[in-house]
Amino acid sequence: MITDEDKERVRQATDFMQLVSETVELRRRGADWWGCCPFHHEKSPSFHINPATGLWKCFGCGLGGDVFGYVMHRENLEFPDAIRFLADRAGIELVEERGGRRGPKRNRLIECLTEAESFYATMLNRGKGAGPEQGRRYLAGRGFGSAVCRRWRLGYAPGHAMLVDHLASKGFTTQEMEAADLAVRRDSYSGGQGSYEADRFYDRVMFPIHDEQGRTIAFGGRVMGDAKPKYLNTKETAVFHKGKHLFAFDRAKEHIAARGEAIVCEGYTDVMALHEAGYPIAVAALGTSFSIDHVRTLSRFAKRIICMFDGDAAGQRAAERAIQFLDKSEADLRCVVLPDNQDPAEFLDTHRASDLEPILADAEPLMDFVLRKRLEGVGPTTPAGVRTSLLNEIARVLAPLKQSVLLDEYTHVVGDWLGFPAQTVRRAIQSAPVDAAGGAYAGARPSSPARGGNPANRGRPNAQGWSDGQARYPEETGVYVPDDYLPPEAGADAYGSVEPSRGQVYSAGPGPDVLGVDELRQVQAERELLCLMATYPDLMRTHAERIASILWADAQNEAIAWSILATPEGTAPADVVAAASAVVPDAPQVLAAGRIASESGASDEAKAAFVLDTVELYSTRRKIQDLRARMRSGANPSQNLFYEATELQKHANELTNRISSGFIR
Repeated sequence: MITDEDKERVRQATDFMQLVSETVELRRRGADWWGCCPFHHEKSPSFHINPATGLWKCFGCGLGGDVFGYVMHRENLEFPDAIRFLADRAGIELVEERGGRRGPKRNRLIECLTEAESFYATMLNRGKGAGPEQGRRYLAGRGFGSAVCRRWRLGYAPGHAMLVDHLASKGFTTQEMEAADLAVRRDSYSGGQGSYEADRFYDRVMFPIHDEQGRTIAFGGRVMGDAKPKYLNTKETAVFHKGKHLFAFDRAKEHIAARGEAIVCEGYTDVMALHEAGYPIAVAALGTSFSIDHVRTLSRFAKRIICMFDGDAAGQRAAERAIQFLDKSEADLRCVVLPDNQDPAEFLDTHRASDLEPILADAEPLMDFVLRKRLEGVGPTTPAGVRTSLLNEIARVLAPLKQSVLLDEYTHVVGDWLGFPAQTVRRAIQSAPVDAAGGAYAGARPSSPARGGNPANRGRPNAQGWSDGQARYPEETGVYVPDDYLPPEAGADAYGSVEPSRGQVYSAGPGPDVLGVDELRQVQAERELLCLMATYPDLMRTHAERIASILWADAQNEAIAWSILATPEGTAPADVVAAASAVVPDAPQVLAAGRIASESGASDEAKAAFVLDTVELYSTRRKIQDLRARMRSGANPSQNLFYEATELQKHANELTNRISSGFIR
């Protein structure tokens, strides 16, 4: 429990004006200070502080209170945690910490870590022998000369208990060294009895990590050879929490506040290279994923957070994990991948620092980046099995946003891109799992014994006509035709089984692909068209140009159509079927599935016109979906695409009117 005495000590130790000035530009007006409220958007200052009373009030949104209330709102903390936050800033140890903890005091740990930083720096700058010299060569090779090393307080850890001995000579106990994760107890060599105290870090260049106030709280050690692990970081301690602290944040926060922008990198040397090149707004996570606490910390100062992830699979996973924070911060989260997948240090080594400015200005919204990378090379015309598999993977990525108001927008984007109804996308997301940490299952869909096989072969037919590793039953795909996506269609009854039962899982085509309702109907309409082509080959040959323009929903149907059109004029229907069977063995079953040719009493021309109009309508709708997806991606001039989509929509309306007026029985 926090005592009233500690609460007052923290209040007295906090410079309220300085605290507020970190994120609010204040101007004096009489005895008070005024600025734009940090808790709501406004152009005219209505937020004011009375230095005499230590109280604040915003006349715009109505919020107000003392320094603790301000921190509660700014940091999204409960009252006791707000006191602890300010106590940590001021270096005050609360009574509750002394009473509930048996370990050393926090200030002793920080003093111990600060002395270790000084020792490591001395070893790097003045140390003799192969180790320090190798450390200096390694850092110089990364572009960090002696002046940079001194500025960043870089060091070298020699090991051999040299740090333990040094800290002991300064009066620090082994308990304090272990609590700061600077020393570890090891068993004696040669099977002897007892144990000894050893340095935690050895034969590594050392990067000191500071808290927001610039106090030393941890280290990152980088090996210079091929030993593993490459980076060794301080474990969680009483003063260091990986998920909350950021490398170089103490140096960057004022620059971030001034520019309103922060860059998040993946490595210490990347951050240093950016700072040295004139971008002192860079920070890095510390041996852990970018977390919500990191986002909240940066959001206090930055309106725009640019994640500069690597362009490899690890960078993609990092970006996918970060999207779970999109609805938890007002900051604009964006992403940049540097040319040729270079990291920032590599880029700055081969380019001018000014070359980075336009890249940062064009940073892509984080969600756009994630979806673009996932959906590259895929569209509504991609085979349905591939799209279904990809939808399930994307659903896992978006699962943390199930309750977000942003979800509607993303379901439409994914639906347009993949050619699925937005309701289907939403249902897939709602049924997707979320991991224990609240993040997405980034990466490919996990394999299961039921599927088996090589994921790389998923979507390719094997000897049995099924895709290797793909579900043999629609239920396994987890994508459903939703109850509320069954619009009435003119002529639907003419195709018999086209209309799905509400809420039923459906598959269509040569494999177990789960399709959208339009595609289901198009597949069936295509089979009616093929039946007409086999029954009246010479009549349908006169419509060859229209048939050639169709965007087929089923590649097998398309192959049958071209095999029929390739037969000479005058070929008998039985010979047409034989020609199709030579190309597609299942052609007889497909060509026998049509009902209109045999059951309708309309003329042959009327049947042909109706079925062609229907297939072309669904085909045109899918072409429009494809154009919408391309317009969203920004990959082509949107004006031309918009014109093309408008013309296609007009044609779709004409087809709909013709089908409605020409409905046959």
